[in-house]
Amino acid sequence: MLNFILIGAAGFIAPRHMKAIKETRNKIIAAMDPSDNVGVLDKYFPEANFFLDFSRLDRFISKFLSQGNKIDFIVVCTPNFLHDYYIRYSLKNKINVICEKPLVINLHNLLSLKTLEQSSKKKVNTILQLRHHPNVIRLYNDTKKSKSIHEIELTYITSRGQWYHVSWKGEEDKSGGILMNIGIHFFDLLIWIFGDVIKYELHFISKHTASGYLILKKARVKWFLSIDYKSLPQKSQNKNLRTFRSIRVDKKDLGLDYDFEKLHTISYQNILNNKGHGIRESIKSIKLVNELKETKPNLVQENIHKIMKELLKKR
Repeated sequence: MLNFILIGAAGFIAPRHMKAIKETRNKIIAAMDPSDNVGVLDKYFPEANFFLDFSRLDRFISKFLSQGNKIDFIVVCTPNFLHDYYIRYSLKNKINVICEKPLVINLHNLLSLKTLEQSSKKKVNTILQLRHHPNVIRLYNDTKKSKSIHEIELTYITSRGQWYHVSWKGEEDKSGGILMNIGIHFFDLLIWIFGDVIKYELHFISKHTASGYLILKKARVKWFLSIDYKSLPQKSQNKNLRTFRSIRVDKKDLGLDYDFEKLHTISYQNILNNKGHGIRESIKSIKLVNELKETKPNLVQENIHKIMKELLKKR
């Protein structure tokens, strides 16, 4: 049984990590979050020590290690801008890391982490759970055997309330903005399946919405991201659904419905078998987002609604 520390225990994604640790028959010995709204720990690890500030957790870790105990992994589920700090802390203490994506916001931080990882002789792992989706694996294997250039339409709309803009997610310096906070999952997936980025265009970007075009080694991709409820297809609004997720490959829907909590457990199983995704796998998507953020949009704002309708008209 391995010992885990969880940092960011009150966040939305933390319960998936708790469940994955439990289902792989390991344990969380301590958790930390500035918020004390962590009753979910009772469901998985009621005996875990809990701290509201990092200085107390740091003292706990130092004492625990000095007594000859071992900490196998620190799990980082904090706001994006804190990932780099906690990954560095873990490596300096010779502890493996599991961190939610994006590993970091800025590419230069990622490259320096690679150097620290090598000197620590520990591993930084990230959760790229969509790579474990059965339909995605099937498409990856089919694409690998084929020389075809595919036409892709990516649409991801996950509507958010006013809280989003007040929270750290609404601050670009802390979240990386919509491209990093929402788009990174899918950019990673598309690059993994269809190969390296040959060309990119940014058509539009705001705090709520972004769209653009990618040419990958084996695909041409139209992409549209939004956290605006008004962007949802009318059918979704009529059903009171707040999320619309679609990847169409040559006009056929890939089908992304699945038990996403299960994908975290699969990710953990791979990590524990030394088959996890690390810094190297994260470079290409983070590099793309950094470059897109430095790109001047080439469409005026009013055109975004035309783009949205074009992408959604056949849904």
